[in-house]
Amino acid sequence: MNAVRAAAAGLALLLAAACTAPTPPRSHASAPGGTVCAPPQKPPEAETPTTIDVIEQAYFCILGTYYSGSTLDARSLLLAGFVALTRELNRNGHDLPEATMPALAGDRKADWAAFETAYRKITDQVPDLRDTLAVVTLEALVAALGDNHASWAHGGGERPPGYYDGDGYGLGLQASVYGPQLDGNPGVALPPLFVTTVQGGAARAAGLRPGDVIEAVNGSAPFIDGEPTPAIAALYPRYPEARPVRLRLLRRTTGRRWSVTLKPGLYQRNLAELQVVQSKLLDDGVAYVRMRGFAPDSADRVLKAIARLREGRTLSGVVLDLRGNGGGSPTEAVRLVSAFVHGKATAYTCAVDGTCQALRTDDTVELVGLPLMALTDRGCASACEHFSSAAKDLGFGRLIGTRTAGVISGPAQSYLLRNNTMLSLPARHHLGPDREVIDRIGVAPDHYVPTTPKDAAAGRDPVLAKALTLLHQ
Repeated sequence: MNAVRAAAAGLALLLAAACTAPTPPRSHASAPGGTVCAPPQKPPEAETPTTIDVIEQAYFCILGTYYSGSTLDARSLLLAGFVALTRELNRNGHDLPEATMPALAGDRKADWAAFETAYRKITDQVPDLRDTLAVVTLEALVAALGDNHASWAHGGGERPPGYYDGDGYGLGLQASVYGPQLDGNPGVALPPLFVTTVQGGAARAAGLRPGDVIEAVNGSAPFIDGEPTPAIAALYPRYPEARPVRLRLLRRTTGRRWSVTLKPGLYQRNLAELQVVQSKLLDDGVAYVRMRGFAPDSADRVLKAIARLREGRTLSGVVLDLRGNGGGSPTEAVRLVSAFVHGKATAYTCAVDGTCQALRTDDTVELVGLPLMALTDRGCASACEHFSSAAKDLGFGRLIGTRTAGVISGPAQSYLLRNNTMLSLPARHHLGPDREVIDRIGVAPDHYVPTTPKDAAAGRDPVLAKALTLLHQ
């Protein structure tokens, strides 16, 4: 889990417990002139440096547009930002006597003015660190929300030298704990940590295999007392991160224990991994469809795949493989649900005062009319959980596998900041069709079937096997 996010969330809780103030007046929720944020009207121009003015814009954007911004104790944001600021000073050997948190009274505008005055006094003394301090401060403000759909996109778009369309970057492996899950909801991760897929690169060159148990990452245990540790994040470096990663491994089939150092880099990906939708006909007339994300038009691609497999034959059912599906468009989730049931609410999006809007099926979508088995795991997040919870609550499909990620706080809206970076914030909170909270909890399967290191090593898929058994009963 991201250390800054964890620390910020903890500090926010402490602040709320120790010094809870009444909800600020509505007038304090509005942004001063020049700090209003708005959705982008065109692709952003080149990114410019992050400044205190950008941080101010993001601060008031959060208070004005975030799901619970109107009731949020804004001091928790400023405290998290100041913690990150002072930690970065310490990290660079430049701690300053002036780096003291100003007194905050609960007035959003006055507190910002006090924070800004202290911030400028500090950063003026370390001009070489000004850009870095601004970035860590704004990252911490967003992380303090503790929301898996709140993010600040910056410094992106840079590709490694020699990149070719479709290449992957990293260690070349996928493990039983997914990268996005670490920041979104690490609590659903379960030991042991093991390799599920070797995609290429350093992992393939070192001879790693599915089923290899990862006992240590850079000398640290991936789980302590059953809880995931930040060490796991090193398995998923992003460019330009290039530090080697040391793994201690156990191959249970042979009892071999060994250590290996993997260096992140480019690797050629299997073309099949780049396809959002794949399909094939299984024995006994079962349509198998693998869906890796809810990208635009992906629901129609799933339906076309089923229709093609149906040509000239009678299908006995559909297996929809949603494992590792990180989500995407809520519209696509609604459309796919609508192919299996009509006249229902697929989910609810709710304001902080409890008023909710129903997301209803599109009854112009033709019904598939076949039994559905959906395969889920801890990598099924966001729009994938929207679909999974609808399948379970509305009864049009059964879920097989493990609990989903619990990463579905609410659909996010992007806002353009003045340095041409994007701040994404949910304006409403997601609830399932039965009005249940899914965020941080996930959707439990109807049939719990975990995949073990032994299964991965042997190339077995007990989840698919269970789905086929249920369809043939």
